[in-house]
Amino acid sequence: MYTSNNACSVPTSFWLTGIPGLESLHIWLSIPFGFMYLLALVGNITILAVIKMERSLHQPMYFFLCMLAVIDLVLSTSTMPKLLTIFWFGARNIGLDSCLAQMFFIHCFATVESGIFLAMAYDRYVAICDPLHHTSVLTHAVVGRLGMAALLRGILYIGPLPLLIRLRLPLYRTRIIAHSYCEHMAVVTLACGDTRVNNLYGMGIGFLVLILDSLAITASYVMIFKAVLGLATHDARFKTLGTCSSHICAILVFYIPIAISSLTHRFGHHVPPHIHILLANLYLLIPPILNPVVYAVRTKQIRKRLLHILKAETRPR
Repeated sequence: MYTSNNACSVPTSFWLTGIPGLESLHIWLSIPFGFMYLLALVGNITILAVIKMERSLHQPMYFFLCMLAVIDLVLSTSTMPKLLTIFWFGARNIGLDSCLAQMFFIHCFATVESGIFLAMAYDRYVAICDPLHHTSVLTHAVVGRLGMAALLRGILYIGPLPLLIRLRLPLYRTRIIAHSYCEHMAVVTLACGDTRVNNLYGMGIGFLVLILDSLAITASYVMIFKAVLGLATHDARFKTLGTCSSHICAILVFYIPIAISSLTHRFGHHVPPHIHILLANLYLLIPPILNPVVYAVRTKQIRKRLLHILKAETRPR
């Protein structure tokens, strides 16, 4: 059903363009994107399996890592299967409800991931600044509550985004979304009528999540570095900081692509549209790919367990 009202219409579905301007290369782009999605699936499922099998890894930091792995699986799966169907079959059509659901999952779980990084920063702060009470403060129940709080925060923050679109913006100038997935602003900019509430709410959530979370994480690491500098020897300082290295790398992998994509979108007016869309897809793919690699390389227990599994698989029977 598509009802006309002046130049605006009521859509029941939208049309995703994929990577605009690179339509002739879609089949070739599907190769690296499909490979990256496969890497994200294998890497995160492997991390979940290793932590489940290795009882010595049943600690707060690794429980948070499991949460990250699940979030990364949801984030990549929210976008990549649809993108690959666009590349392979030209299946660009997406229903209105499916579009809003995809929007919710992308923005919600990106918010949840930021919350988990904040919880992990708190875990590192307690482990280094108050090590004697780490196990009593970060119990399994507390870790579960922190994970649930991050999830509920994501739902409360992002839940209104699709609702505001559904309730306030029924009419659209076009149903063609110049994007490969239903990103919030990509949909809102197509709408007829007053979009100020949607724009302000989206910017407010971006500020609450990205700016405040990153400031809180930075504050925790300032206190951690102060505690580390107070240690007696260089070896002790290096070893203590080593326990934070994986978390710091994962934070940078998460926030830097988002910052680059956001800055390019807002200020890079001369950047071609396909660069914007490629960056927007990569910031949903890079963390799911690199997080398992970072933790496998930087965490001795995970690395040892993986090597043990690989040796057992290659051993002659």
